[in-house]
Amino acid sequence: MYDPLHHTSPGENLAYPDSYWADSLGLKPKIQPGLEGEFDTDVLIIGAGYTGMSTALHLAREHNIEPMVIEANQTAWGCSGRNAGFILKSTGRMAWTAMQKKWGEEVMRGIYQEACSGVDIVNSLIAEGIDCQVQDKGYIKVAHKPSMMAGLEQQAKLLNQLFSYDVEVLNRQALHQQYMRDENAYGAIRFNDGFGLNPLKLALGYEQLLAKSGVNIYTGTPALAYQRLPDGHQIKTPNATIKAKKLVIATNGYTPKGFNPVVNNRFLPVLSQIIVTQPLTEDQLKSCNFLTSNVVMDTRALKYYYRKLPDNRILFGGRGAITGKGAENPYYANRLLSVLKQSFPALDNICYDYAWAGWICMSLDDIPHVYEDDEIFYAMGYCGSGVSFSVQAGKRLAERVAGVKIPELPLYQHGLKKFPLPALRRSGQWLYFQYGRIRDNYL
Repeated sequence: MYDPLHHTSPGENLAYPDSYWADSLGLKPKIQPGLEGEFDTDVLIIGAGYTGMSTALHLAREHNIEPMVIEANQTAWGCSGRNAGFILKSTGRMAWTAMQKKWGEEVMRGIYQEACSGVDIVNSLIAEGIDCQVQDKGYIKVAHKPSMMAGLEQQAKLLNQLFSYDVEVLNRQALHQQYMRDENAYGAIRFNDGFGLNPLKLALGYEQLLAKSGVNIYTGTPALAYQRLPDGHQIKTPNATIKAKKLVIATNGYTPKGFNPVVNNRFLPVLSQIIVTQPLTEDQLKSCNFLTSNVVMDTRALKYYYRKLPDNRILFGGRGAITGKGAENPYYANRLLSVLKQSFPALDNICYDYAWAGWICMSLDDIPHVYEDDEIFYAMGYCGSGVSFSVQAGKRLAERVAGVKIPELPLYQHGLKKFPLPALRRSGQWLYFQYGRIRDNYL
């Protein structure tokens, strides 16, 4: 599998992975030939995932700027088409209370509003006619052991105090009776505004909105070489040369090795693994008391997450391999299936029909960054929480490209920090996984 820390290109015109989402499209999208010739543009966007498409859409709609968008493979071929489809109010991994302590309440509230805006924009774009299988609203965060419940209750109390956020506290019995009988869940808190959807259909809906705005995506066109010019930037693809006054990097966790000095060694791509089971029978659903289609995540350091899909399959995800070389080892999918069966013993005989992995993008300080360095713009580092916030980041990125002032928040004031000893990023990741395993099981 493509590994951003080892490969200098994600490929050219590769088909979508064999995922549940791609299969749900029915007919596979036709693979188009890549861009050919010489081109000049005011704004070139590299990457046609959520970030790149949101940036392009906001540039076209709000700033009357028509960018050129290139994509190495297919629209949303990267994490935008591989994620679990969770729409949540989140920005990276840093807790709201940690933000409050580090930057003060005003900044923390400003970042919270950015997260809310991301969800609002996604909802408004869906309302334009995107059919992406939106499910019932609700996000359940479960305590994976009894000792974690006090922390969840405190979190619910703080969210209510800080944002008047109505969060329901569920004890084990209520959770099992009203939502699902997860034997590894010892209570939960429930947010009433998160939800699940088909992330690839969402992305292809964005592509259709772009087409209506007059912006095309040139797929099968990987950016292979970069050169700084006196009056802008030059990108070479296999069959094209593109000169641009402004360059937008929207490749996030799929950014290749040595791609551009502005982002090199400033992120850590981490594999997330997902399986989708066979459809559950009515008896299996009843035995698990699986009444909800709310999205679910636990309190582990190495989190598991799941949801019931519209056809009664269970999507179940968690961490994957350390490197791309190990990504397709069935060990990781089988490990997820084993944990699923521990949570729902009635599913002991179930198998999975789909298994795939995708790269999420971790930043050193656990928050995303929207930044500009010498007419090179980027938004990266969503830390696995980018389905909605990447769209907000695209809006802010478009404003930055257009020269519009954006809020003075840490997300936007500073670029990604460079990882110390970047060659050892994977070693640090391995050590964190060992710590997480010990903490989740024994502490």
